[in-house]
Amino acid sequence: MQFCDECGSMMRTAGDTWVCRSCEHEEPRDSQAEAAMRTQDGQQDDGVPAVADATQVATETMKEPCPAEDCDSDRADYEMLPKPGGSYEVRLFTCVECGHKWRDS
Repeated sequence: MQFCDECGSMMRTAGDTWVCRSCEHEEPRDSQAEAAMRTQDGQQDDGVPAVADATQVATETMKEPCPAEDCDSDRADYEMLPKPGGSYEVRLFTCVECGHKWRDS
C-alpha cells in the first residue's frame, strides 16, 4: 500500500506508476520497495481484539464519610453513571461497611 506524499490519501497502481485517488499525484513504482511490503497473506492473525464490557460497572474506593447515622466508616466505593436526560455524570457512593448508598451532592 502506498500513500500520497502530497495529500496523504491512499494511492492505486496504474502500470509503472502509483496514482493518488484524491489529487491524482503520480509517483514511479519501486519494485524493491513493493517486494518488501507485507501482504495480507503474510500478516499474523491475532484473533479478535479484547473489548471492554460496558455493561459491567467499574467502581473505585475513596475516602468519603458515610452519612448513615449509625456508621463510622470513612471509605466508600463510587461509580460514575450518566445522568438520565443530562449531559454530565453523577457519582454514586456505596459505603464499604454498611452498604448505605448516596449520590454526590
